[in-house]
Amino acid sequence: MATGTPPFISKHRFAFILVFLRSNPLDGQHLLIPFQVPSDCSAEEFFDISSLSCVSCGQNQQRSAAGLSCICQSGFRTVTTGRPSISCEACPGDKPAVTKDGFGCIRCPGSISDEGQCQCPARHILVERDVSGNLLEEATCEMCNGNGSAFSVPNGSGDRCERCPASFIKSACVCNPPSVLAGGLCIPPGSLSTNVNPSVNFAQLKFSVVSAWFLQNLYSAAGACLSFSNLTACQALANMCVMNTHSFSGVGVDACGLFNTVFRSQAAFSATQDISYWRRDLPWLYYGDEPGLASRVLQTDPVPVSFIFRGRNKNTDIKLLAAVFTVGGEFLRWEDIGGSNLQICPETPIKRSSAFSFGTAYQESCELSVADLLLAHPEPLFYDVFLDLGGEESRKLLALPTLVLNQQYHGKFINQESLTNWYLSRRMFLVDALSGREKSASVLPKVIRVAHAVKIKFQLVPRTQQGQVFPPLLTVEYRDILITDIDAQTVSMSFAVEYEMDQNEARLKTDTALGVLAGLSVLLSVLRTVSWKRRIASPVVDLRTMLMFFLFYAGDLANVFLAVTVGTGLYWLILYKAQQHASVLLPLPHQEEQFVTYVSCAFALKAVQFLHKLIVQLSVDVFFIDWERPRSKASRTVSASGQQKRDPSQVSIWRTYFVANEWNEIQTIRKIRPTFQIMAVLFFLEVLGFSNLALRDPWPTLQRPPQAYTPSYSLTMRYGLSATLWLGIGLLQVIFFTVFYEHFVEDKIRQFVDLCSISNISVLLLPQRCFGYYIHGRSVHGHADTNMEEMNNNLRREAESLCGQRGLLPDTDMQTFQVALSSRLRSHYDRIRDSFTRRHGPSRLMDAASFNQTEQNIRAYHTMNHFLGSVIDHVHPDMDYIVRDKLVLERVMGMEFLEPNDKSIFYNDEGHSFGDVLFYGNEGTLLIFDTLFFCVVDLASQNFVLAAVLTYVQQMVFERIRIFFGRRNLVNKTLVDDRFLI
Repeated sequence: MATGTPPFISKHRFAFILVFLRSNPLDGQHLLIPFQVPSDCSAEEFFDISSLSCVSCGQNQQRSAAGLSCICQSGFRTVTTGRPSISCEACPGDKPAVTKDGFGCIRCPGSISDEGQCQCPARHILVERDVSGNLLEEATCEMCNGNGSAFSVPNGSGDRCERCPASFIKSACVCNPPSVLAGGLCIPPGSLSTNVNPSVNFAQLKFSVVSAWFLQNLYSAAGACLSFSNLTACQALANMCVMNTHSFSGVGVDACGLFNTVFRSQAAFSATQDISYWRRDLPWLYYGDEPGLASRVLQTDPVPVSFIFRGRNKNTDIKLLAAVFTVGGEFLRWEDIGGSNLQICPETPIKRSSAFSFGTAYQESCELSVADLLLAHPEPLFYDVFLDLGGEESRKLLALPTLVLNQQYHGKFINQESLTNWYLSRRMFLVDALSGREKSASVLPKVIRVAHAVKIKFQLVPRTQQGQVFPPLLTVEYRDILITDIDAQTVSMSFAVEYEMDQNEARLKTDTALGVLAGLSVLLSVLRTVSWKRRIASPVVDLRTMLMFFLFYAGDLANVFLAVTVGTGLYWLILYKAQQHASVLLPLPHQEEQFVTYVSCAFALKAVQFLHKLIVQLSVDVFFIDWERPRSKASRTVSASGQQKRDPSQVSIWRTYFVANEWNEIQTIRKIRPTFQIMAVLFFLEVLGFSNLALRDPWPTLQRPPQAYTPSYSLTMRYGLSATLWLGIGLLQVIFFTVFYEHFVEDKIRQFVDLCSISNISVLLLPQRCFGYYIHGRSVHGHADTNMEEMNNNLRREAESLCGQRGLLPDTDMQTFQVALSSRLRSHYDRIRDSFTRRHGPSRLMDAASFNQTEQNIRAYHTMNHFLGSVIDHVHPDMDYIVRDKLVLERVMGMEFLEPNDKSIFYNDEGHSFGDVLFYGNEGTLLIFDTLFFCVVDLASQNFVLAAVLTYVQQMVFERIRIFFGRRNLVNKTLVDDRFLI
């Protein structure tokens, strides 16, 4: 049904000016013309399209309506001259009227119109020529016979009698009251209220518009559909209801209310296609309004089609068809969905076709110009969408239920609540630029309504192994656009296809695993807390104990979250990418929010554990026990005060500085190489294309052509993939470092122990008050402060077993121990340690008092050195110790069963566990922290490169923190000058 062309399109004016530029600007002036448009021409001028200028009309002529030619004035006939221009001649007095074709003059049987033509009474036609085409001397007005067998009326031009419509045929072609003439039809009285509501409600803008289209066609379409079962009128009425977003108002005389009136009137007739919601002569526009009907339609009967991803019977094609109707209700065609019909955004055909490959999460969105939409969609098209089920003998179609999110019932949005309250419908449109036109269907609309978001959702049948789905749901959300500036305004539109399955079972399993493992981690944290209490020799449960429990629990719970989330990510990755029949579908983005929360919790808790361990390492008590003794009598030296005194030792301090420097260097060594770790992970993810495995489609392909559609990433699979890669590569590095590198290249931990033995220096490390580590570095040669020749001889004798072994106990080589100190020993250690004071700053700036304090610290250092050496030599019976092996259960539980009440206990430690106060012994915590940091940044940014860069920066920052504060702690606890730590 034609509605005319919008004036903003038909009145575009174009002027084409050809300007030839020459080198001489004076010659170019002869090629200039004035710019004129048709509206610049006066009433006696027309716009000459050949000269692109206004030209005067001839005598007795005036401008035509289009303004592009001249016509004769009223009372003048056109005379053909054989030239493009016309000539006008006045009609004689006896024939004052001009014929309708404008080329003749004639007498009129009645009056003459303002245009100078004859006019006839109603129900008459004007006859100006005989049957041979000869012009009559006088025109006649012939009456059309509206009675009997003729039943004729004048046609639209008023020059021919035609049979009147069937709705008029009673006894004459006259629509007499109380019948109503509407749309060329005579509506019987009482069949329909004439007080219809032609308004279109634009709820988003909070106002209504009296639509010119509704005002002209609503009553006639409803009357023709109800009284005469006019199929086209029924379709037109349904379309007007769809343009009103399927909404019902309280009055019942709007478009949807009138459709419902016709629907109820057809209840006595049989249903169309055996579908109870599809009445005779009407389109299928609504499902029923029974409570819970939507869930029965969408979640009861599976679609009789199986979707298979691989194998001989592979079937991933989603075939959709649409019956397309014009706004006037005419059926246009059956159309395959997949081109530019529902996908209005400009995209390549290859990418558009990906939307209809089962399992591929498709999403496209764009910003479109309002002017372009008005130009491309002057009238809306309406789509009834079906799923093509195929069939060799008889082809079957399944209607797609439609959920209009803007649908209202008595002013309430009914489809934005739970599934049980949904009101399913049929039919949709993309752009409606017609219903928002107020005064005329040919003017610029005040408002347009567009399908802002179109989504097709497939739901998998629970526990299916055959790739079955329930009927897909077509969801439409319309947006109302108030027209202000069509050239500047834009509107966003999107099309999506998504797939979902019931995630309750998977979520329950995940939560159950978390609950069970979190409960077990409570027990583990209690054991850690008990072990910590025994190691600090504090039987009181206080606030600090509770804090330590929560710190331990944070680390254990972080491991639980990590294990469950990585396992969940791998579960979805493997099952989804490897399945043959569609039996598993990925969680939707909003369903992954809980999973992302779990990952965030894992990171936060692991960060708490990491910071706690870092603080412990930065505050550990360290002391280097120097076993070297002077070989000659002490000499007298002059002190800073100028008085002579006996030097307590002639032993060189350089060995202690050397060991302290080496200890400072190994504080941040790790079992993995962070740079290699990051580069390897990026190589697999970005270069080899492993990241493509996390895309929301069922294809396990690493490389994809650039022209192919790339779906969004599944956060669950992306996390599972990246975390597994990071942990896997890190674990391989740890294995390589432990099995090969340390055995065949370099083992800095054992080298440090060897260095202590060569330097005749033992190391005592106390991360807890009464627990720590002891490295026995006492030289078997008695002295280490020797020349090169003696040192080489000592090493040769040791290699040839010509001397004793390095172990603490005779005839053993065990040098490393875990120590549980008695409270008495620790108290004595603290008394000496408390006398240590330190003044920071260069020695050249220290005054005499500072030197006295330094001498006091030196005496305290020698006192501590002597005390610890005497303890190791069993000099103090009340602070003695025993050496034993740890029980297997003690090693497993990480605690000591025996309390060092009377004697301290030295546990043989073959594993060099003193590395626990270094990064070296906490590789597991560091690796997991780096993994979670990388994954959290990636989940937030969706960028592996950015996550890798920030992870590297984080590693470097904490390494610098560990070095700086670890160096400061070493200086404060050992009295080693920081200038010797290079």
